[in-house]
Amino acid sequence: MAAVRRGRTVGDVFEVRIHGRGGQGVVTAAELLSVAAFDEGRHAQAFPSFGSERTGAPVVSFCRFSDAPIRTREPVAEPDALIVQDPTLLHQVDLFAGLGRSGYVLINSGRDVDSLGLGEFAAGFEPGRLVVAPASAIARELLGRPLPNAALLGGFAALAGRLRLASVIAAIEERFPGPAGEGNAAAARACLRSSFTRIGWSKIMPPSLGVPRVS
Repeated sequence: MAAVRRGRTVGDVFEVRIHGRGGQGVVTAAELLSVAAFDEGRHAQAFPSFGSERTGAPVVSFCRFSDAPIRTREPVAEPDALIVQDPTLLHQVDLFAGLGRSGYVLINSGRDVDSLGLGEFAAGFEPGRLVVAPASAIARELLGRPLPNAALLGGFAALAGRLRLASVIAAIEERFPGPAGEGNAAAARACLRSSFTRIGWSKIMPPSLGVPRVS
């Protein structure tokens, strides 16, 4: 029997909460996820928390997707996955509220979990469920700007396995046509490779991603 959480069956709706700061494309990230899910034939929704996306201010956005119609429009209180676009928020806000130990966490940083002060916290998660990826550094290299949102969506595809990378790339290129779309798509692919490697799944990475297999 499937587990039940607060009256709904876990797995019916996959819920994602994204934390970052204004100017980092937090709301856009949720919208891109919903478009990717919709393109796979699912029901999807994306919306921000109340308030403006003022530059530098903490911002939260939400995304849900499901094979069935989604009845709720409430903010995501118990996420299945958490994406943290700005690591400076880690010890400023209760980012992990409502997240179970079987959830997924993707953090944008070039530091490891111990350096981020999350070593003990991370140890409580199932293996491969909490990953740190240098999305800003990847975006800076491929876009010329440290905007982590699109890159992290590639990492999400690797970490949670709920959406295909091709769907994420299509959503990115639809939203950002031309060179901007190409750069963001490249950043998503690079972040997916980085996340697969950090999870320890290099052996199962598709050869088309250009990542050497580990013996």
